[in-house]
Amino acid sequence: MNYHQILEDIFARFPMYHKQGSSAYKEGLENIEELAQMAGNPQDKLVTIHIAGTNGKGSVAHLLSSYFQELNYKTGLFTSPHLVDFSERIKINGVSISEEEVIHFFKKYQSRIDPIEPSFFEITTVLAFDYFANQKVDIAIIETGLGGRLDATNIIHPILSIITNVGLDHQQLLGNTLPKIAMEKAGIIKPDTPVLIGELNPKTLPAFQAVATRQNAPLYTTTDNLKVEQVQSMDPSKTAIRIKRYNEIIYPYIEFPLSGNYQLKNINTFIHAVELLNSILKIKEDKLAQAIQNWIENTQLMGRWQQISEKPQIICDVGHNQDAFQLIVPQLNAVEAKTKYAILGFVDDKDLTHIVDILPRDFQYYLCKAPIDRALDPEKLLTIFQKEGLTCTLYSPSVYETFKYLRSQIIPNDFVFISGSFFVVGDFLSHYYS
Repeated sequence: MNYHQILEDIFARFPMYHKQGSSAYKEGLENIEELAQMAGNPQDKLVTIHIAGTNGKGSVAHLLSSYFQELNYKTGLFTSPHLVDFSERIKINGVSISEEEVIHFFKKYQSRIDPIEPSFFEITTVLAFDYFANQKVDIAIIETGLGGRLDATNIIHPILSIITNVGLDHQQLLGNTLPKIAMEKAGIIKPDTPVLIGELNPKTLPAFQAVATRQNAPLYTTTDNLKVEQVQSMDPSKTAIRIKRYNEIIYPYIEFPLSGNYQLKNINTFIHAVELLNSILKIKEDKLAQAIQNWIENTQLMGRWQQISEKPQIICDVGHNQDAFQLIVPQLNAVEAKTKYAILGFVDDKDLTHIVDILPRDFQYYLCKAPIDRALDPEKLLTIFQKEGLTCTLYSPSVYETFKYLRSQIIPNDFVFISGSFFVVGDFLSHYYS
């Protein structure tokens, strides 16, 4: 089979949570352990960093990848889901896994994979570990898919675990309270291995402290004495920051190619992680500023307040839950434009009440449906928006057909925002760049 036939096969045959929802979620690590053993336990040959969290884990993972690339480490990066092509999930030094490597893996192991009946994510995880081990990466940054304790990635033994934050998401699988979800995320804490908590919350910190104590794992948190502050950028398409410690400016000006100021929290977590990693790995070079400046170029990160066009300004963002929109909405409120539009679609397991409550009232909302089985019916979404008194339209269920219609209407001073789901943004980008 060629690459596209292999992808069609694994998308069709193996349960995929992001398409099907909880029916595709396989609880337990037995499958992944058997798959890893099949491939010679490649995860045991890797130096890894493990990252979990409700939001921000992808951005922090890409920042760390950029950092190690600047240090000339051969750097593996495993993230999910992908936006345009499957290969985005598995990268070395910002370059996606080749079609030939994917074909080679499945030709080698297909007959042994089938009897295990794994999920899509379990297969993808072992593919990533196998590829990174074969390519002898110096370090591999591994993002969890869902939760932590029972996530397929949780067979690694990292040098550092990071939990970016905890919010209400995937409650049907992880628990319906912040402490319960925190306990699932805390499952990545390993014996005698330091763990960094990116966002302090009195409701979740006790869970992390309890597990860290049980595992004899040194627990670190981000601190008030280090601040990441936004400053005026010389380039309006970029964000500029300064970094202070105890009110002393240690980096007066760092510019990075994203205009989403909500990334400041992720950069703060990243800086704390770098300080821990420098100590663990005895790193003496200072590449922090370069890593932030070259973040997108080094890693090819997409979908985080990504600017598609300047006039009119078109932005897409993969924010898809309450915590994400609490950070996004202030950015939307700050937009200056003649007319503001948003193309939104969600999956049907989200509690939209708190998202819709805070959406700006001066936008015209166009509602759509991502091309996955568990996407929320836009007719239902329309009813929710109408009840809130928002100006909303269902032009077409298709994300891109909706965008094409808007593109024919908008003028250079308008603003268009595309969001609500990885799959809405992915569908848009795959058509936009095709």
